[in-house]
Amino acid sequence: MKKFLLPLILVLGFTGRAFGAVGCDLNDPDRDVKRLFPQSTSYKTAYLSVDKLGGQPLLQEIETRLGDKFTGLYETIDVPYTVYTIYKGDTVIGYIHGINQKGQYGGLQVFLSYDAQGTIAGFYYQKMTNRKAAELRSLDFAKQFSGLTLADFQSYNPQTASGGSAKVSAIKNPSPDEPTDFNATLRAVKKNLILTDIFVFNKK
Repeated sequence: MKKFLLPLILVLGFTGRAFGAVGCDLNDPDRDVKRLFPQSTSYKTAYLSVDKLGGQPLLQEIETRLGDKFTGLYETIDVPYTVYTIYKGDTVIGYIHGINQKGQYGGLQVFLSYDAQGTIAGFYYQKMTNRKAAELRSLDFAKQFSGLTLADFQSYNPQTASGGSAKVSAIKNPSPDEPTDFNATLRAVKKNLILTDIFVFNKK
């Protein structure tokens, strides 16, 4: 499947604030890209929105694939999404994409890095508010997402917090007595995978 950066609203330096909705950018792209892809030599930034790419029909498609409705400030149709395409020389070696997700005590910013084929290479929270944040931010928790793909989350149901492949079912909540942010994280990962599939690989 051919991978490409969609040309609309791809002006470098254009900020998500202009959309009037809550976007999710890397705090320090130069530093963060190099941390996630040490072998990278450059990156390009694309700003996209469901509203501009396909409007209500695309939103409905995303909701169907997610298995849940978009609601609240973080999921309006005009929310800006930022996709970073990572290069080594002229070769695309991966992507970075983050989304906002409502958590128990505030917003979560869940970032995924991908290899060039769309497999998760890395996971981290750029932002989270939780009294047990250290446990969710741990390397052991993050490593459970490496190697997973959209296919693993295809049957995951965010409304019931169940389903998915055996690998998804095996992901352990480091704070089992507090499932809200764990479940919100799995929803965010599935949403991130779906949006990246559409934005980068242009798949239905």
